[in-house]
Amino acid sequence: MLCEMCGQDVESINQVRVEGTILRLCPNCSRFGTVLAAPAAASSGGGPRAGPTSPLEERLARGGRRLAERDLFRELPDMDLAPDWFKRIRIAREKLTWSPEELGKKLNEKKSVVLKMESGSFRPPDTMIPKLEHLLRIRLRADPEPAE
Repeated sequence: MLCEMCGQDVESINQVRVEGTILRLCPNCSRFGTVLAAPAAASSGGGPRAGPTSPLEERLARGGRRLAERDLFRELPDMDLAPDWFKRIRIAREKLTWSPEELGKKLNEKKSVVLKMESGSFRPPDTMIPKLEHLLRIRLRADPEPAE
């Protein structure tokens, strides 16, 4: 049988709890934990093994749960930026009497990024949209149009 810690092929193994995990270890590696069960002798027959011996092999034999692929874009809300998002940013900034530099500092961005957003030539990254909405107290995302 194989030791799950050192990988040696040994005659007998012990079930040992090592830091909360139960492993099948050789007598030499058993000193790293608390022995739970008496040693199990290895089968002397050279033929195929009767069944899985390690927890990993047991899980593989059962065929356990597989992770299904997910399309993350389907799980996101179907909201896109409003057509006039860049105007909303500029008007809200001006209402708060902030300069582009001040808004840039609050967003941790450069003045040029703020000016490009306000001109519509730079779409804000998805992580910045909620920051902009919160700081400027506006709504930049438009609700999707109902499908008919």
